Amino acid sequence: MQLSTRGRYAVMAMTDLAGRGADRAITLADIAETQQISRPYLEQIFARLRRGGLVRSVRGPGGGYRLARAPEAVSVADVVMAVDEPLKATRCGGGKAGCMHGGARCLTHDLWEETGRAIYDYLASVSLADVLSGRLRHETARAA
Repeated sequence: MQLSTRGRYAVMAMTDLAGRGADRAITLADIAETQQISRPYLEQIFARLRRGGLVRSVRGPGGGYRLARAPEAVSVADVVMAVDEPLKATRCGGGKAGCMHGGARCLTHDLWEETGRAIYDYLASVSLADVLSGRLRHETARAA
């Protein structure tokens, strides 16, 4: 399974936004420069993040974007799902019962379906604050 560029860039931009604090709005131009992502692409991403309730836009002088929730309350999965990125590893799509001709499931369907669930569960367990601090779940588990 591969996470799309849009999903990766959304996580990068949200982590950057979270790292700058809540005291002021951050412009997309600042994030674009820091993360080396085109501003027009960030505009598309942030429109989806705003619709998903993860960021708030601030208009006027000093305008830009702020997180709508604390970094501890925003998971990486929240960000990826807000930009409409499916977190699945099977090739089955939509209303199809399976990925083979006639709707049958391939022999490895359950393996890939569980892999997709495990990826989602992991991303749901990691907050933007965790990413900023380097406290990722596997590191915590090894220390215990």
